[in-house]
Amino acid sequence: MDLLKNRIIQDGKVRDGRILKVDSFLNHQMDIVLLNEIGKEFKRRFEGEKVDKIVTIEASGIGIAAIASQYFDFVPVVFAKKAESLNIDNDLYKSSVHSYTKDKTYNVMVSKSFINANERVIILDDFLASGCAACGLIDIVKQAGAEVVGVGIVIEKGFQGGREAIDNLGVKVESLSIVDRMEEDRIYFK
Repeated sequence: MDLLKNRIIQDGKVRDGRILKVDSFLNHQMDIVLLNEIGKEFKRRFEGEKVDKIVTIEASGIGIAAIASQYFDFVPVVFAKKAESLNIDNDLYKSSVHSYTKDKTYNVMVSKSFINANERVIILDDFLASGCAACGLIDIVKQAGAEVVGVGIVIEKGFQGGREAIDNLGVKVESLSIVDRMEEDRIYFK
C-alpha cells in the first residue's frame, strides 16, 4: 500500500533502531483519510470472507478497527481491555500478552458476551512485532469457540518474528506494509 509506505517514510521516526514512531498519523493523532484507505484495503484483502466481528486490542487498534468496520458492513468491533475495572463483567476470556513497546505483560480480557461460538472474526491491529498481541487475541477468539478468519496488520516489523508466530497457529496474516529493517534515518520495506 504505497500511500501508507509514503506516509511512514515522510512522518515515521525511528527510535533506538527498534521503535517506529507513527504517532503523528496512526496511533496517537489519527489521519482519518488514511485510516479510511486502510479500512478499504483490509476489506480488499479479506474479500469474499464472511465476517461477523472485528477484534482488536486497546488502545491503538480501536480507531483502525472502528473505521474498517464500515467496509465490513458495520460489523461490531470488540476490543480486548488491558485492565480490569468495575464496569467489566466477571465472566471473561483472558490471555497473557507482552507489549513490545511498553515492555510489560498484560492479562487482556474480553467479556464472554461479546464473542460467540461459530462467529467468524478478523483481528486488526496497528503493529506486528513479536506477535504477542495477535496471538493473545487469537487465543481469546478460540476460547470463545469462534473462528479467526485472519489477522490484518497496518505495519509489520518483518524482522521480529511475529508473522512466524501467527503462521504457526495456522492463521492468515495480511500486512499492509512490511518493514524489513530500520536505521536512525531510513526505513526499508520488503
